[in-house]
Amino acid sequence: MTTQLDFARVPFAADLAGHGDRPAIISNNSTLTYGDLARRVDALALRLGTQRRLVALAAANDVDSLVAYLAALVGGHPLILLPEDKPAALESLVAAYDPDVVLRSASGETVFEERRPGTRHELHPDLALLLSTSGSTGSPKLVRLSSANLQANAESIAEYLDIGPADRAATTLPMSYCYGLSVINSHLLRGAGLVLTDLSVVDPCFWELFRTGGATSFAAVPYTFELLERVGFAEMDLPGLRYVTQAGGRLAPERVQSYAGLGRRKGWELFVMYGQTEATARMAYLPPALAAEHPGAVGIPVPGGAFRIEPVDGLEHGELVYTGPNVMLGYAETPEDLGAGRTVHELRTGDLARKHPAGVYEVVGRRSRFVKIVGLRVDLGQVERILGDLGVEAASAGTDQGLVVAVEGSHDTQLLAKVLAQGIGLPRAALELHAVEHLPRLATGKVDYPAVLALSTPALSTPELSVPAPAGAGPDGSGTDRSGPDTVQRIFRDTLERTDIGDGDTFVSLGGDSLSYVATSVRLEQLLGHLPPDWHVRPVRDLEQQPGAKPTGRMRRFFAPIETSIVLRAVAIVLIVGTHVGLMKWPGMAHVLMAVAGYNFARFQLSGERRPRFRRQLTSVARVALPSMAFIGVAYLVTDRYTLANVLLLNSVVGPEAVTTQWHFWFIEVLVYILLGMTALLAIPWADRAERRFPLLFPLALTGLALLSRYDIVDPGIPHPSPTLWLFVLGWAIARTRTVVQRCAVSVLAILTVPGCFFGDANRELTLVAGILLLTWLPTLPVPRGLQRLTVLLASASLYAYLVHWLVYPLLAETSPLLAVAASLAAGIAYWALCTRVIGLMGRSGWRRLRGRLKQP
Repeated sequence: MTTQLDFARVPFAADLAGHGDRPAIISNNSTLTYGDLARRVDALALRLGTQRRLVALAAANDVDSLVAYLAALVGGHPLILLPEDKPAALESLVAAYDPDVVLRSASGETVFEERRPGTRHELHPDLALLLSTSGSTGSPKLVRLSSANLQANAESIAEYLDIGPADRAATTLPMSYCYGLSVINSHLLRGAGLVLTDLSVVDPCFWELFRTGGATSFAAVPYTFELLERVGFAEMDLPGLRYVTQAGGRLAPERVQSYAGLGRRKGWELFVMYGQTEATARMAYLPPALAAEHPGAVGIPVPGGAFRIEPVDGLEHGELVYTGPNVMLGYAETPEDLGAGRTVHELRTGDLARKHPAGVYEVVGRRSRFVKIVGLRVDLGQVERILGDLGVEAASAGTDQGLVVAVEGSHDTQLLAKVLAQGIGLPRAALELHAVEHLPRLATGKVDYPAVLALSTPALSTPELSVPAPAGAGPDGSGTDRSGPDTVQRIFRDTLERTDIGDGDTFVSLGGDSLSYVATSVRLEQLLGHLPPDWHVRPVRDLEQQPGAKPTGRMRRFFAPIETSIVLRAVAIVLIVGTHVGLMKWPGMAHVLMAVAGYNFARFQLSGERRPRFRRQLTSVARVALPSMAFIGVAYLVTDRYTLANVLLLNSVVGPEAVTTQWHFWFIEVLVYILLGMTALLAIPWADRAERRFPLLFPLALTGLALLSRYDIVDPGIPHPSPTLWLFVLGWAIARTRTVVQRCAVSVLAILTVPGCFFGDANRELTLVAGILLLTWLPTLPVPRGLQRLTVLLASASLYAYLVHWLVYPLLAETSPLLAVAASLAAGIAYWALCTRVIGLMGRSGWRRLRGRLKQP
C-alpha cells in the first residue's frame, strides 16, 4: 500500500492559495476566491485521509464537484472521474474497480460514501486520474493519467492560448470529459477564473451569466456550433470574448472559415484543436492566423509535443503518432492495473494523416473506420465527406455485411443512396440510408456511431452467426422466438424481457438476476466466442465491441469453460433428483445450491441506489415465489400430499415438525424467506451504508450471526432447516472476495464450520465443502462441448426441475429409475420454458399497453 509521501503532487492543484483573493469560481449566486477554494479543498483532502485511496467522483459542473476533484489531486488519491448524470456508468465502474470512497454532488453538498477506512488497492505513485475513453463511459477500460500528464498538458494549453489571470472561461462542457477538464486545469494553473455552469448555450441565462461573470472564452465541440447558429450567436454583443476553442471532432472546413472570419470581425479568435483522452486532452492546435488558409488542418503539435506519420500497408496515408509529456501511462481494465507504471511511451492515434508543406497536419481518415464490403474497402469518413459536399449532414457506420448511413433532415434517401452507391462503387443492396431529425449524439456532442448502426436491419447490424438452439420453448431455449442473428442488445432484450436497453446499460443495471444469468451468459458466449468474467457489469457497447474468438488448443477444442456456479446448478439438480429417485446416493447438493444462491444474490442484487435495488430484489423474489406457488397449487389440487401452507410457502413456519411430504419444498420456502429477509435488512439506511462501506465484512458478520442458529445457540423458531442461512451469507461473502488472502479466509471458515452440520454424515459434508471451495477458487469449469448445451439447460431449469420432480418421478421410479430421472429433468425444462414464455409475453403486452396509453391525448 502507499502513503501520503509516495506520490507526485499536481502543482496547479497544490498551489491554489498562491493566487490569493483572485476570483476562482464565478457562478449565478456567488464568487469564490482562490483562498476560499484552497481552504475547501484542503478540508476535503483532510477528510479523505493521508493514506492514498482510490476515489470515484460522479461530477457535475458545480463547486462541490470541482472541490472534490482538486481535493483528490491534492491528497494524492487516484480519482475515477465520471459524469453525474450517468448512474449506470458509476454503478458499472464501482462494481469493476471497487473504489475505497465514492463522492457525489447533491443539493449543494458533497455526499461522502466511505466504503472502507483504508484501501485494498496497490496504487502506483504516479497515478492521479482515471478517465473513460471517448464514447465509452462506464466501460472498465480506463485511461491512466499521471500527475505529470495533468500538469504538462495544462501548461501547454495555457502557453498557446496565452491564458492570464484576467481570463475567465465559461464551462460549456462537462468536467468529466477530458476537453472540459482541460479548460479547468489550464485556467487554475494561471490563476484565471471559471464561470462555472451547466447551462446550455441555447439557454439565454447562459449568455446573461457569460456577460455578468466577465467570461472571456468558451469551449465548443462541432455540435455546439449548430446550437450557436440557432441562438443567433453571430449577432450577439460579447465585448469580453477573447477566443473560442473547438475540439471533440472534425469541424467542417467551411464552418472553420466562417467562424474564423466572424471572430476577426468581432474581435475574438478561433482555436481549432485536436486531442484524445489518452493524451490528457490536447495534441495539436491550429493558430488562428492559419484558419482561413488551412481550415481542414488540425494544426501543429502543442508545446512539448511532436508528431510523426508512420506508413500503413495498403493505405495511401500513414498513421499519426504523437509523443510528449502528456501521453498517458497506459490503460487500466482491472483493479490490478492501478499499480502498474508506464506501459505507453507514444500514442498511436488511429488517425490517418498527412503533413502540408506549410507545416500543419491534416487528419484525412480513421484507420479503424474502414469496413470491407463485398471485397471493397470503404472509408466511412469518406462517405460522410461525399454527402457533406452535397450539403447533407450524415454519419456512417457499418459492418462487413453492409453500410448504414444516417442523414439529418428530410431528404430523398433513395436518390442519395443511389448517388452514394455509385460514388463509392458499392452495390445498392449493401447500403442503407435512414433520414433522422437529428443525428444521434453522445453527451459530449460527438456522433453516437453505435446508435447509427442500430438503425439498421438485423441483417446488417452484426455478422451472421449461427447460434444453435437447445430443445425448449424457443429456438434459443429461452422461451423467446427470435429471428435474425444475435446481437448483445437482442440477447438482453430476450432474456431480460426489456425493450429500453441503451448502450451504457449493463446486465446488472437492467435487473438481471441468477435466473436470467445462465441463458444470457451462454448466448453471449456463443455470440462473442469468449466472455469476460465481469461481463455482467460491462456496458452493452463494450460487449458489442468485444472481438470474437474461436477456441484454440486441444483443451479448448473439446471442452468449453462454463462458469462454476452454472455447472454446480446443473450437477446439483441431477444429483438431487437422482438421489430422491434412488438411482444414486449423493446428498448435500441442495445445501451447495443455497451457497450458490447467496453468491448470485451478491453479484446481481447489491448494485445501484437503495430504492431501485429494493425494487429489483422484490422482483427477483417474485420470480422464485410465483412459479413455485403456481405449481404447488396444482400439486395441492391433484394430490393429497400437500396443504395450503405449502401453496403459500409457509410450511416451514406453520407445518408439522415431523418430516413428511409437506417438507418437499423446504428449499424454495427457506430461499424465499432469506431473500425477503435480506431485502428488508438492506432497505434500512444504516444497513445499506454498512454493506456498501464494508462489502466483505458485512456478509461475514451476517455469517457469524447465522452460525448462532447453525450451532443451536439461538433458536429462531423455524422447525427445519434454519441452519441454511449461514450457507447463503457465506456464498454472499465468497462473491465479495477479491484477494487470495480473502479467499483463504472464507475457505477456512467453511472447512471449520461444515463438519457436524449433518450429524456425522461425512459424505454430505465433503460434498458441501467441495462445492464451496469450487465456488471460491475456480471461476469456470471445463465441460465437454457435447454436454455444454445440456449443462446450460439443466442450470437454467434447476429451480423448476426441483419443483416438478416430486410429482413426476413417483410415476416412473418402479419401472425405471433412470427414466424417472430423465423425465423429471425434461418436465422441469418444459415448465421453465413455459414460465419464461409467460413472463416474456406479459412483458411485451405490458409494454404495448403502456405505449398505447402514452399515445392517447
